Amino acid sequence: MHSEKSVLRLAEQLTPGGELSKAGADDLVTAVESAKDAAARLGCEEVMAFATSAVREAKNSAKVLARVADRTGVELRVLSGTDEARLTFLAVRRWYGWSAGQLLVLDIGGGSLEIAMGRDEEPVLAESLPLGAGRTTRTRFKHDPPTRSELVATSAWLDDQLTELARKVTKWGEPDRVVATSKTFRSLARLTGAAPSAAGPRVRRTLTDTALRQLLAFISRMPSADLAQLEGVSSSRSHQLVAGALVAQATMRALGLPELEICPWALREGVILRRLDHSNGADETGAGLVGRFGAQEDR
Repeated sequence: MHSEKSVLRLAEQLTPGGELSKAGADDLVTAVESAKDAAARLGCEEVMAFATSAVREAKNSAKVLARVADRTGVELRVLSGTDEARLTFLAVRRWYGWSAGQLLVLDIGGGSLEIAMGRDEEPVLAESLPLGAGRTTRTRFKHDPPTRSELVATSAWLDDQLTELARKVTKWGEPDRVVATSKTFRSLARLTGAAPSAAGPRVRRTLTDTALRQLLAFISRMPSADLAQLEGVSSSRSHQLVAGALVAQATMRALGLPELEICPWALREGVILRRLDHSNGADETGAGLVGRFGAQEDR
């Protein structure tokens, strides 16, 4: 197993007109080239590349994808928000197994929030909302740290955005297990006392609403440069930590969730698992293993 990451934050590279900026497109090309070279160096027999919300929603996505293909020879396949939710759910189901019963899975990315629910490997509910940590930071905050009025207004706005989601989730009854994935949730859990990654993936890690509320009161007063000094927070994502915490808190509040369990598997693992399920060579996921280029917004 080998991992290489290029943090692009493409959700923050969208122009006011909704296009991916030239700088963002340049970064994407560079990241794909780097990933392709790494795959060749490591002897990968198959390369699958996928992009998520930032590329998916950019008005110039077709042009950007064509440029990537022309420059690198790699064709990025764009996942829909629903597919993101479904594949993340698959990864969580495989991690916990059938004994977990009805799962409710939450995933905060840079551009979007994914929610899925169900008792099988295919969720009965799979939703994607444009409430990612990077997007929320870019569209809601003008100050670092955000002002009190920005925090209050964003919290109220998130409550409004999540009303319909709460209705849909309630329709399917109570979950037996509530699980969160993604770097945002892992960072928040670590900051509230969860075991570090060095303790291994099998250690149970949780995030409670009480701990999150206390953490928000602390981090919302800190500039991103200071947040980057906290254990478990990378300098590339520190500026969107507060927004991510607000999205997490609002989602837990809307769904009445006092606690989340953190799962180490997420979209990447879901893509791999689905590919292995279809090992006859048919790429039914529209997804891949090179990297989450569009989604290194956050995850």
